[in-house]
Amino acid sequence: MLTISQLAAHAGVTVAAVRHYHRIGLLPEPDRDPSGYRSYDAAAVVRLIRIHVLAGAGVPLAQVEDLLHADAQEFAEGVREIDARLRAEVRRLQSTRKRLAQLAAGEQLALPASVVGYLQRLRDLGVQERYIEKERDAWIVLAARMPDRIDAIIAKKHEDLDDPDLLRLYGLLSGALDWSADDPRVVEVADVLDRITTRAFDSGDVGGEDLDDQVVALLDAAAARTSSAAERLMVLLAERGWKGITRVERIAARTPGT
Repeated sequence: MLTISQLAAHAGVTVAAVRHYHRIGLLPEPDRDPSGYRSYDAAAVVRLIRIHVLAGAGVPLAQVEDLLHADAQEFAEGVREIDARLRAEVRRLQSTRKRLAQLAAGEQLALPASVVGYLQRLRDLGVQERYIEKERDAWIVLAARMPDRIDAIIAKKHEDLDDPDLLRLYGLLSGALDWSADDPRVVEVADVLDRITTRAFDSGDVGGEDLDDQVVALLDAAAARTSSAAERLMVLLAERGWKGITRVERIAARTPGT
C-alpha cells in the first residue's frame, strides 16, 4: 500500500494535484489506516495515471470522468469532440497572436496600408514623430469615415508633396508643438497655408466636403489643441480669409482688430 506522496510520485503528479482530484471527485479517497494516513492500492495508481494522461492531453477535468468509464467507441467519439474544440481554440489563439502582432506594429492596426506608407514618407522627409502621431490620429478618423475613398485621398497627398510650399509647411509644423503663441514662425505657417489653400480653391480641389459637421468639428478641435500657437494660427488664417482646417471655407477677409 502507498502513502499519498508515494502515489503522487508513481503517477508523476504533485500531492496538491492528488488532493485536488479528491476534492472534485475524480479520484476516490481511500480509507485511512489505524495511524490516520490514507493508504492507496495499485488501482488508485492506475486511475491517477489515466487522469493525469487525459488532463495532460487537454481533456477538461469535467470530461475526464466520462472518458474513464467510456467503452472504445465512446472514448474515440469523446476524443474527436475534444480534438475539434482544441483545434478551434488553436485557431482562436492564432488569430489573437496575429492581432497582437498588429498591435505591436502600431498604426498598421487602425490604418490602411496607403496611409501607413504616407506617414512613413513623412518620416523619410524628416518630420518629427511627435507631429506624425497627431496626423496619424486624424487619418484614423478619416479612414474610418471614408474607407472607400482613403486610398485616392492619400494618392493625392503624395502628389501634393511635390509642392515646395507643402514641404515647407511640414518642415515648420514638425516642430510646432513646442511653439509659443507669439513665435514668429506661426505667421510663416499662416502665409504658407494661405498660398496652398488659395491654389486649391482656384483649382477647385479643396477637399473635406464629404465629411459631416461633427467629424469636421472634432478634427478641428483636436488640431486647435496641439499647441499654444494653434489658436493664434486660426486667427491669422481668418485674417487672410479662411475658416477651418479639416474643411477649409473661404470667408470675407478681416484685418487684425476687426
